[in-house]
Amino acid sequence: MMKQIQQVFNTRNFFRGNFGVEREGLRCDDKGHLVYTPHPEVFGEKLLNPYITTDFSESQVELITPVFQSIDETYAFLEGLYDIVAMEIKDEYIWPQSMPCIIPEDNEIPLATFCECKPGQEAYNYRKKLLAKYGGKKQLLSGIHYNFSFDEELIKELYKKATTDKSYRAFRDELYLKVARNYLRYRWLLIYLLGSTSVIHESYVEECVKQLEEVNEESYSNKGALSYRNSECGYTNKVELFPNYDSVEKYIVSVKAFIEESLIESPKELYSQIRLKAHNNKVFLESLQEEGIAYLEYRSIDINPFDKAGIKKDDLYFMHLFNLFLLFKEESEYVNWQEEALQNQRSIARFGQKNITLLKDGESIQKETWGIEILEQIKEIDKVLDLGQEVLIDQMMIKIKDYRQTYAYQIIGAVKKKGYIEAHLDLAKQYKQEAYNNRYKLRGYEDLELSTQILMKEAITRGIKAEIVDRQENFIRLEKGTNIQYVKQATKTSKDNYVTVLMMENKTVTKEVLDRQGIKVPKGTCFDSLEQALQAIQGFVNKPIVIKPKSTNFGIGISIFPEGGVKDDLEQAVRIAFLHDQTVLIEEFIAGKEYRFLVVDDQVVGILHRVPANVKGDGLHSIGELVEIKNQNPLRGKGYKTPLEKINLDESAGLFLKQRGMNFESIPSKGEVIYLRENSNISTGGDSIDYTDVIPDYYKRIAVESAKAIGARICGVDMMIEDYKCEDNKYAIIELNFNPAIHIHSYPSKGIERKIASKVIELLGY
Repeated sequence: MMKQIQQVFNTRNFFRGNFGVEREGLRCDDKGHLVYTPHPEVFGEKLLNPYITTDFSESQVELITPVFQSIDETYAFLEGLYDIVAMEIKDEYIWPQSMPCIIPEDNEIPLATFCECKPGQEAYNYRKKLLAKYGGKKQLLSGIHYNFSFDEELIKELYKKATTDKSYRAFRDELYLKVARNYLRYRWLLIYLLGSTSVIHESYVEECVKQLEEVNEESYSNKGALSYRNSECGYTNKVELFPNYDSVEKYIVSVKAFIEESLIESPKELYSQIRLKAHNNKVFLESLQEEGIAYLEYRSIDINPFDKAGIKKDDLYFMHLFNLFLLFKEESEYVNWQEEALQNQRSIARFGQKNITLLKDGESIQKETWGIEILEQIKEIDKVLDLGQEVLIDQMMIKIKDYRQTYAYQIIGAVKKKGYIEAHLDLAKQYKQEAYNNRYKLRGYEDLELSTQILMKEAITRGIKAEIVDRQENFIRLEKGTNIQYVKQATKTSKDNYVTVLMMENKTVTKEVLDRQGIKVPKGTCFDSLEQALQAIQGFVNKPIVIKPKSTNFGIGISIFPEGGVKDDLEQAVRIAFLHDQTVLIEEFIAGKEYRFLVVDDQVVGILHRVPANVKGDGLHSIGELVEIKNQNPLRGKGYKTPLEKINLDESAGLFLKQRGMNFESIPSKGEVIYLRENSNISTGGDSIDYTDVIPDYYKRIAVESAKAIGARICGVDMMIEDYKCEDNKYAIIELNFNPAIHIHSYPSKGIERKIASKVIELLGY
């Protein structure tokens, strides 16, 4: 069967599917104590945020990825969610372990609270019942819930190859039931390979702690421990429950029986190591009956303290290899397989670092022997399907043969050295620092313009569904409730009409509109042909002027002559400008410094002084070499995907240096600052300095009036000011931008970082 399937699909298809991860984590302070602060307001109502919510406790955050078709996308989004939360919780940390940090007694654990609405009250009351029934400390256990379904085309192909008269839905349900049964049989292997809860803090449940020995101050374990979360000290039902997995119908009957016998209150209280999931889990049993199994949820996975996301990407890849093994593995007919599987789980959880004996169909077998046997079968699947994962499987074999390679061994080693709290806090602080270092990125979307990433990140933070419509065009779709918005490049929205955009795009029209409103603009002349401009150029020789394309943005094609220029240089500047537009403006140069005012909904939300592209001499390197060195800064990139752009040594830069008697080979003296162009656009390699809090309101009002004059709700106002400290000083609006970048205000090279995306989100009605 595998060889037949391999002929139909290529390798990439086998790693396609539907993947999602839910990762829980406690919020703690810098001493390792559970915090009592409320779930941050920025995440909105917990019941409505599909990405960031709480679990049992107000202090227990839950990160939920959307469903992706690839493992890489799933992992990247999970990392991104971690970064978002880590940056929003300020002086707190996400505890990097499934077993809790320092926790209080049950009556002090803050239950998650919700809205006053009926669903909110139901969610709160359900947690109160769980607290009374199971105690609060076990509820604080956190884990990884892995949700998956196979690519539907794979299931359809298997259905074609099968000799059955069953319907496709019945075949599909049976396939997932087989995977579920096999998962329960072989889950011990995943617990061994991924388990990392081999030590607990003394504040955890007393009856568990007193069974163990102290391995460091306040740290407890037993020899061979691997996953207390999956042991009797974990979170389980009061009595062991074994649902019937023979068919969907029998599964439903068994779950209903548990409820009727008051063993559980609802299906979601069935704490099985695997859950069948329906298409509509709000009416789980009814949906399961009507529509069948939608996907499976694995619940055995400990949070990996050695990975920021809580699970390594390689482990997610191995889990999918494991899925394929469960799919193709023939089943045993051993009757008491569920009871045996539970016994194996508990043996591995408590003593898995030892070479213990497990049970296989009622017979004893060494852990290592059975583990290698399973991994050899997975390796055969990898070989037949040509998946190319032999190295990964070999790494898992090494773990089976040497327990010292397990996460459980490594974390208990760190605890013995540093103590339970310090060992984990060191990791939590490291991950928070990593999140800060990458705070401007949205993991998995680094190919988008940075402004788009920032807007998507803000949307996700607030629980607004964010989807890419056209990746190349940076076109996204935002949705929350009935409010659906389409946004291009972060600031092209439905709030600005087409004529407004056209007016801002056309510098001649912009000047006309502003001038009629009494707003100062540079005087100038418009030329529609190169010949016309060259004929008139003599009249501009040695005069302070700016030559620029009529409709371009981002400072492209602009040449500035603050002291005037000779005829040859002006003619070259005109030719450069005509490369970017069919119409060119020659206008007076306005003395002073240039500032970018960002206006959103009649409010100035950010002001930058943009320093033109420059280098600082060291007396050794040429200008070209200094540019190359400066461009190595990781904050500089190309295509507006980083806070700063790389400096481009183009024709305009060469012309600018020529006017100052230099070229790219010139070597500046030590400490000498060399500017490479007059215009200060960040897009041409300039530096950004935040001035939002120091520019007087007088100029802010001018910026707002300029945006209003043209009818713009989002507008970049470029203003030249001779001395901003003096109100009513000389100024001029030199440009209005219809698609202003927000990343330069969000992450300036100097000054306060501004949450500009939140202003755009609010403008859009969220």
